[in-house]
Amino acid sequence: MTSKLSYGDGDASFQAAGGLEGLEKLSLSFYAYMDRLPSAVVIRAMHPEDLDESVRKLAFFLSGWLGGPKHYSAHYGPIRIPAAHQHLAIGHAEADAWIECMQYAVDEQPYAPEFKVYLIQQLRVPAERIRQACLRN
Repeated sequence: MTSKLSYGDGDASFQAAGGLEGLEKLSLSFYAYMDRLPSAVVIRAMHPEDLDESVRKLAFFLSGWLGGPKHYSAHYGPIRIPAAHQHLAIGHAEADAWIECMQYAVDEQPYAPEFKVYLIQQLRVPAERIRQACLRN
């Protein structure tokens, strides 16, 4: 008798997100919200005007982070998310704006409701680690 994998086990979360294609859609939606939400103006300014590479990096990061292929490290090298952001002024407001954009983007996806909750809960962890590593707390 085989048991169903839970989110966080193996590639269950990666599969629940629709694989790399699903994560690319999530990343596109995330950055679309960052472009239009007033609360995200400050974090949007931390990104290049052309977001194509940012979308790709986020989808690649999420792929490995959710148990799928390690595309980010294969293309960009080791993942050092907090260290890569520590030169930025990211405080509570900026971390909250990032989560807000992600929440809207997740809500648009055809994910199971329980996976949506799980994903946002899990994404709060790196968001908080980044905030703690940054210049402004």
